[in-house]
Amino acid sequence: MFDIILAILILVAGFVVANIIFPDKEKRDGTVITKSKQRNVVRAAGGVLAAILVIISCISYVPTGYTGIITTFGKVHEHTLDAGINFHAPWDNVITMDNREQRATFQLEAFSKDIQQVDIQGSINYNIDKLTAMNLYKDVGVGYVNILIGPRIQEDVKIVIARYTAENLIASRQEAANAIETLIRDELTSKGINVISLAVENIDFTDAFESAVEAKQVATQEKQRAQTQQEQATMEAEQAAKRKKIEAEAAAEVAKVQADADAYSTQVKAAAEAEANEKINKSTS
Repeated sequence: MFDIILAILILVAGFVVANIIFPDKEKRDGTVITKSKQRNVVRAAGGVLAAILVIISCISYVPTGYTGIITTFGKVHEHTLDAGINFHAPWDNVITMDNREQRATFQLEAFSKDIQQVDIQGSINYNIDKLTAMNLYKDVGVGYVNILIGPRIQEDVKIVIARYTAENLIASRQEAANAIETLIRDELTSKGINVISLAVENIDFTDAFESAVEAKQVATQEKQRAQTQQEQATMEAEQAAKRKKIEAEAAAEVAKVQADADAYSTQVKAAAEAEANEKINKSTS
């Protein structure tokens, strides 16, 4: 639009300057010397320059990775321009928006389900949908990172973190990151912003909480060690008792076998003696 205004000014200036530089002169005898040719040359030069400016104003270059948004007197058009050289009406204005993958980092404070302060650091990768970039520009403008993405991250991170206790959050960081990404993606997609990925890169707690967690871990380890030692002692005692029982049973079995053997031996001996006595009695009778 500025080029058109400048072209009009140059065209008008060409006519004015031509009349000023090359005015008609009247001789003493009353004849008039005209310099229409010179004036026409200046006017033509002004016209050519104005025409060049108008042609230039009809051409816009959109860099690779960008989308062109067309506005006419503040009204946003319902289509966009692709990367490269584009032609449009001279009164149109073209704004370029970056549709390449971009990365934004965040650092904020939230509170867990058990009211523990949690410091979150992370990043989000995103790009804008070039087919609906004109709606994003119309509704938000080029500052969509600060207007849309930043506040959404702030709110959604706090919503998700509040679902976990601080202790559970340590073990569920990836699960929490996935939940945050899902929330943000659902909200930003409708605005023409595609969330490619979101990462929670660091989670910090207060020194008091970290000390309490460490003390709990030490106590748990000591308890487990004591339980292990008790279980070992119990197992050894049970094994010793089993060994004694087996030894006692074996000894009893040996004693029984020996007793049975002695009884059998006595019985055989008694039978032999009885048979011998019987033979002696028969022989003497």
